[in-house]
Amino acid sequence: MLRQFVRQFGQKLMCKRLLEPIDESERPVAHLNLLNLVIVGVGRMLIAGVYILAGAVAKYIAGPATIISFLVAAMFSMLSGLCYAEFGAWVPRFGSAYLYSYVTMGQLYVFVIGWNSILPLVTGTAVLARVSSYVFDSLIGNHISQALQETFSLHLPYSLATYADFFALGLVLLMTGLLLLGVRESILVTKISIGINILVLIFIIITGFIKGDLHNWRLTEQDYNLNISGTRDIYGLGGLGPLGSGGFAPFGFEGILQGTATCFYYFFGVDVLATKGGEAINPHRSIPWSIVITIFICFLAYSGVSVALTLMVPYYQIQPHNPLPQAILHSLWLPARYFVIIGTLCALISRLHSAVSRMPPLSYTMAEDGLLFRVLTQTHVRTGIRVVAMMSAANLTGLMALLFKYTDLVDLVSVGTLFVYSLVAFSVLVLRYQPDQNLNKNENTQGEIEMPGLDGHLLDSEPEARNSNILKSLWFPISTIPTRKSGQIVYGCASLLVLLMIILSVILVQWSSQEFSGDSGYTPGAVLLLLLIIGVMVIIWRQPQNPIPLYFKVPALPVLPLVSIFMNLYLMMQITSGTWIIFGIWNVIGFLIYFGYGIRHSLENNEP
Repeated sequence: MLRQFVRQFGQKLMCKRLLEPIDESERPVAHLNLLNLVIVGVGRMLIAGVYILAGAVAKYIAGPATIISFLVAAMFSMLSGLCYAEFGAWVPRFGSAYLYSYVTMGQLYVFVIGWNSILPLVTGTAVLARVSSYVFDSLIGNHISQALQETFSLHLPYSLATYADFFALGLVLLMTGLLLLGVRESILVTKISIGINILVLIFIIITGFIKGDLHNWRLTEQDYNLNISGTRDIYGLGGLGPLGSGGFAPFGFEGILQGTATCFYYFFGVDVLATKGGEAINPHRSIPWSIVITIFICFLAYSGVSVALTLMVPYYQIQPHNPLPQAILHSLWLPARYFVIIGTLCALISRLHSAVSRMPPLSYTMAEDGLLFRVLTQTHVRTGIRVVAMMSAANLTGLMALLFKYTDLVDLVSVGTLFVYSLVAFSVLVLRYQPDQNLNKNENTQGEIEMPGLDGHLLDSEPEARNSNILKSLWFPISTIPTRKSGQIVYGCASLLVLLMIILSVILVQWSSQEFSGDSGYTPGAVLLLLLIIGVMVIIWRQPQNPIPLYFKVPALPVLPLVSIFMNLYLMMQITSGTWIIFGIWNVIGFLIYFGYGIRHSLENNEP
């Protein structure tokens, strides 16, 4: 009885969705060339909030070496983007990581991806609201922050802001109200906003190179002594207090990696390109190239801003809430200050309106599937607007914008995004070694039996496999085509690799905090874990891959997905403990919802 219950429970956790058949007339028409895809990607990824966060990263975390943080973040975002591209290629439908996971990986997996994809959407919108508040406050002389600081000061743990930002809350509610009234995002306004954003970026970069001073990248202790009074070590990085140890990378290698984890936020949105396979012309070339080109363009923009900022102002004098206008003012170019502020504010407000509109669909879809509360599916009868889902997301976003510092919100976006990217890379790694799966409801459900070349071979080989030596089956698979057993081997090995990489990441983080000292006790453990990882990776490499033709496949499997997973995990370990606590609470709430409600009300589990 207990065994049957455990089996049924496991089947519910692993239950997959079968795709509904669609008419040929409903299939998306391939109309997006490489240029169209790059425009879509840059429009989604180029975030106006770089004006604010680049200042905080430069001042407290990485100094002028922020440009290296952007470079590393861009490189590993590219790897994650390529994994996303193959993940989308497995499911011949327009969708998201949520749909692709439900079709290929199972229900518990898809809930974890869906729930943790909601987090970056909500916190990313809260970041935009908070930054918009800072920029508008700067335009009117900081009167709002001064009044709120005096009236609503928060004497709570460091994860919370120093004051409750009711202006940011008001912006979220205002944008939500406009959407509820039917004020949709205008394509023309979006294009104008992107144009203003690019103009401001170009202006700032040119100003930085004209007015900048290379000495600001070679600051010494003597330079610091003139400005050290009255400063405060917010991040506790040691050295000369919050000023670091000087030079181009004042906070060292550890600061660059912490900056990389934070800067990952700027490359959030690469998934929008990976899901355009059905609409792309020549997707096997245009999808991966559009991801690479989009990330490269955004890297040039973001790194250009950080270079301009740190050249114009010594990084320790940057005002984190108002860096670029203050930097231009520091360079004695007063009229340009207002151009930067107004242009930035226009771009931020437009992006905030767009971000608010992107929050409800995922929670609405999960509620439709029964994984979240059905009340979230209620829509307005006349307008068709998803009222409850939109209001729920807006309330949560407004609360976070009200209470949390924008740097902690950015860290939450980064840890949520890195976590989802890791799951996607894991999915790609596992799927390539699985036997053919039935994805459509109108197909024969016995897909494995119908695979070419397996009919007799599989039946003859499985008894032999059961009786063969375990090591022999790991190193010398009995079939050249994936079987159920080889797929299980890869799944187990990939899960073991993730565990080993988590332990290795923790060791390396602790080791880096000691400046990678040669006499560190972490060395034997790190070497042993690295050897184990290589051994398990070779076992995966020896297993047969699925020969199914896809419009894009990640090269050098299993190495690239595993490198992507490891770097994502390592960057996650750079996030502060306070952010991890919030992330943990978010996931505890999610699992309570799933096991208390979703697993019992899921449509897939309740189908006859």
